[in-house]
Amino acid sequence: MTVKVAILQSSYIPWKGYFDQINSCDHFVLYDDVQYTKRDWRNRNIIKTEHGPHWLSIPVKVKGRYLQKVRQTEILEQCWAEEHFQTIKQYYTKTRYYPNYEVELEALYVRAASIYMLSEVNYMFLSQICQWLDIKTPLRWSHEFRLAEGKSERLAEIAKQLDATCYISGPAAKEYLDVFFFEKEGIKVEWADYSGYPEYTQLYPPFDHKVSVLDLIFNEGPNARKFMKSFRRGQEKLEKD
Repeated sequence: MTVKVAILQSSYIPWKGYFDQINSCDHFVLYDDVQYTKRDWRNRNIIKTEHGPHWLSIPVKVKGRYLQKVRQTEILEQCWAEEHFQTIKQYYTKTRYYPNYEVELEALYVRAASIYMLSEVNYMFLSQICQWLDIKTPLRWSHEFRLAEGKSERLAEIAKQLDATCYISGPAAKEYLDVFFFEKEGIKVEWADYSGYPEYTQLYPPFDHKVSVLDLIFNEGPNARKFMKSFRRGQEKLEKD
């Protein structure tokens, strides 16, 4: 039996490719036992606006905390949550399906305002978005597992503990991932392919694939999955069978 595992750091309202990776595996591990990096996707993402791409960033405590892990990263102030919700509402209220999600979205941001750890906020949003997209893959934390030394060794060890036969990795990891440690455990490494996404209805041209998945959800609603590669592959397989 094939058991697919993916391991990624948590991100704030990430793009559709992130959720394709979740949907492509049997176990998805949030790898927040690594050093927090500034100006990255852990605490921020992009939405579309009539003025161009707009960053939504969660303020976090970084001064003097150079070696802190992602899961140790604290949120600096709580007013960000209301600001983010109002910004999203401002630019997506005219999309076809935003009204369908507004109540749940506002409730998410109300809850987020009372949470002080970045990883917990990310997990909450990731879980809700998975529900909206009907993604059933369980989300796990890296600290639930025995962690080996070495970047590639650690990832391979987590995959082994989940009885993985296949490890799905983002293409950027080709620069540093040593597949030897996976092959040694009988685990095949498969590289995610983020090319060839179809365009969908999107406000404020030109089209941008790299924005938060919220853009896809608010514009396409229950049809959002048709524009994600993992769902399209699954449908094509069913049709062939």
